[in-house]
Amino acid sequence: MKTERLLAHYEHIADAPDAIARLRRFVLNLAVRGKLVPQDPNDEPTSELLKRIGREKARLVEAGEIRRPKAFEPIRGRKFPIELPNNWAWARLCEIGNLSGGMTPSMDRSDFWDGNIVWLSPKDIKSDELTESELKISALGLAETRLELYRPGCLFMVARSGILKRTFPVSINRVPAAANQDMKVLVPFLDGQERFLQIMFRGLTDFLLRELVKTGTTVQSLKYAEFEQQPFPVPPLAEQHRIVAKVDELMALCDRLEAARANREATRDRLAAASVARLNAPDLETFHGEARFALDVLPTLTTRPDHIKALRQTILNLAVRGKLVRQDACDEPASELLKRIGREKARLVKAGEIPRQKEAVRDPARLKEELPANWLPIALGEVCNLVTSGSRGWAEFYSTSGAGFIRAQNLRFGTLQLDDLAFVNPPSNSEGSRTQVAKGDLLIVITGAGVTNPALLDHDPGEAYVSQHVGLVRPSDKNLSVWLLLCLMAEAGGRAELVERAYGAGKPGLNLDNIRSLSIPLPPFAEQRRIVAKVDALMALCDRLEASLTATATTRRRLLDALLAEALEPADGRELEAAE
Repeated sequence: MKTERLLAHYEHIADAPDAIARLRRFVLNLAVRGKLVPQDPNDEPTSELLKRIGREKARLVEAGEIRRPKAFEPIRGRKFPIELPNNWAWARLCEIGNLSGGMTPSMDRSDFWDGNIVWLSPKDIKSDELTESELKISALGLAETRLELYRPGCLFMVARSGILKRTFPVSINRVPAAANQDMKVLVPFLDGQERFLQIMFRGLTDFLLRELVKTGTTVQSLKYAEFEQQPFPVPPLAEQHRIVAKVDELMALCDRLEAARANREATRDRLAAASVARLNAPDLETFHGEARFALDVLPTLTTRPDHIKALRQTILNLAVRGKLVRQDACDEPASELLKRIGREKARLVKAGEIPRQKEAVRDPARLKEELPANWLPIALGEVCNLVTSGSRGWAEFYSTSGAGFIRAQNLRFGTLQLDDLAFVNPPSNSEGSRTQVAKGDLLIVITGAGVTNPALLDHDPGEAYVSQHVGLVRPSDKNLSVWLLLCLMAEAGGRAELVERAYGAGKPGLNLDNIRSLSIPLPPFAEQRRIVAKVDALMALCDRLEASLTATATTRRRLLDALLAEALEPADGRELEAAE
């Protein structure tokens, strides 16, 4: 076995995103390859075990308890996903046990149901062993249908379900049980093999899903005939028992590792949250040092970048609450800024240069927290010349080149991604021309999965338009754009209200009034610039920390991949074929 290096590096890989799950699969892989426990030359040979199984199968056929099997070709020469130890052998599933299925008794017959007989369906197959089921049938339901009551110690396998895209569920019944039509049940010919067979199926899950499950259908299903004829690895019975004991031991260890990791993550979560919480009521004299402290300690507290997301939101909330930088009494008050914007908007409306907008009235219950003395709570529409959305009917104008067409999928939270920008060739003087975008515009997803996602058009896009699923907000002064984006991203700055409105009436969506009347805080221009500069500096620190965490996780994952591959590779690299 080449597992020593894996164990030596365990501390480095334990925090890989899926380390414990990978270790569980590794144990199962070793088990089905004969690499988990040593072979013992004193064990009864597998050939003798197969003879005993064959005799029991013949007895069942003679007694009429199972059907006479069809003839099948020799196994010799077929390729398999693994190489076996010399004292193991390949045997078809139909040589190991009898495979059959179940059914659902008529739901119209109430006397068929609510009895005391366990009736297993895919939703019940959640653990190694089963003694209960969600639904039970009556003795009458069993007697008057084609259902078979399987003795304890059989393997119940999900044979038809969407879950077969990713796993192969199999459980052992420890009480007599029947099965529904989406199950296959393997009744081993010889008692005492069921746990090894369960381990074998789990260790070969990838092979089973790839080779023996029908794909291309709405619901995946097991290839019953091929599965029944598929050869599987069989070790001596004594070794099967040793493998089961070792697997149980190692899975219990994985359980403890998983619990320890969960406790470790919970502790890290609490410490990370406490570090971030210190920033929510900052002393401006010490804030920068505290923020840097939080950024410095977070790498030791977490292996996940999601804590950085919480830190980013904290920084945004502090920014829009006026707690990120000092106020300066010499700054022009926000009230004067708002008056100047109002006068300029009135002039442009009178000159016909911008449309008359519906009055924006904010909810006075919002922004109840006291703002700095020279700030104002306002409605977003008060500082915007245009709040609109894209027109319908753009589909007929799609083109491979021409004007850009910004759709909802181009907006991520706080960013605009134009790698897959669509193009349109709209007719001249079309109604859609009112939604042509310009540098400094704010864009908001107003319908669909990404609803409420904001972005800023921070460059000149040339001729470009927005789709009907995107709201267009044009600030009265482009110098306001970055500040308004911060408000749309910060829970305390307007985002919480926006999300509440989008999801408050069932189907996610925003109307233009939801956007115009959004409550946001307005600081003086000069302070806006200082806040934006501070946010940029702190977000850059977050970027570096997030990149470091991502790189560390990638390194751990690659190390785990390499160690597992090394431990499982064949000793001599030969083609894996069955022996004669």
